[in-house]
Amino acid sequence: MEWRNLYRGFLMGISDLVPGVSGGTIAFILGIYDRLLISISGFFSKEWKKHIGFLLPLGIGMGATIIIFSKVIAYLLKHYHEPTQYLFLGLIIGVIPFVAKQAGLRRNFKIQHIVFMLFVAAALASTIWMKPIEPLVITHVTVKTAIILFFSGWAGSMAMLLPGVSGSFVLLLLGVYTSVITAISDFNIPIILVTGAGIAVGFIISSKLIRLLLEKFRTAMFAVIMGLIIGSVFVIFPGIPESGTPYVMSIIAIITGLIIANILNGIGEN
Repeated sequence: MEWRNLYRGFLMGISDLVPGVSGGTIAFILGIYDRLLISISGFFSKEWKKHIGFLLPLGIGMGATIIIFSKVIAYLLKHYHEPTQYLFLGLIIGVIPFVAKQAGLRRNFKIQHIVFMLFVAAALASTIWMKPIEPLVITHVTVKTAIILFFSGWAGSMAMLLPGVSGSFVLLLLGVYTSVITAISDFNIPIILVTGAGIAVGFIISSKLIRLLLEKFRTAMFAVIMGLIIGSVFVIFPGIPESGTPYVMSIIAIITGLIIANILNGIGEN
């Protein structure tokens, strides 16, 4: 068992609770993105035993974090929204040089890759003008709500695996974010199970697809990944904070995020 994945799962779980922040980005920072795709894809095959030691501690870390900190993150976003967003903004900006190095940007990127990257960044950034579907408050599972939750979980999990695309943000756009977070906080097992089933299916399909694309079109996929990460900066940017305490807290938060990203980048390279 790779028990150091507990803390990696902790960090990915925290990020997946925040709309606009991607667990895939954190996996990239930690240097485990390729291994994560391989393990998820391989777990649902005859060689599943080879991958359980990597995935189980990661899953425990993520699951425990989501359960324990769902209310904490909700509280921080409600009462300290701007500093919390600036902390994650610092993390995301801090990962860009690391991903550029992994992609071999100067060596491998041609004009078409840069144009593609900027197009993807603009496309994701444009979602800030998208209005979320009217929030649903789902407390009981019916046939209708089960379908909504299952496919929302599917869409959210596919987003989770893409650096720069937030699963929580997708749930927010689909109008089920509040229902899912509330279900986790209140241990509403039926809703958690239905959404979790959708997430599992999404993980299986998207991990195989992303892995295949990375193998066959690695430079183009890195252009997509970098575009998504750059675009996500605009998605979570909360605006310029008011002067005084919020302004100072936000500056400290973004600097802290940059420092944490730098530390984690160092860990990921080792």
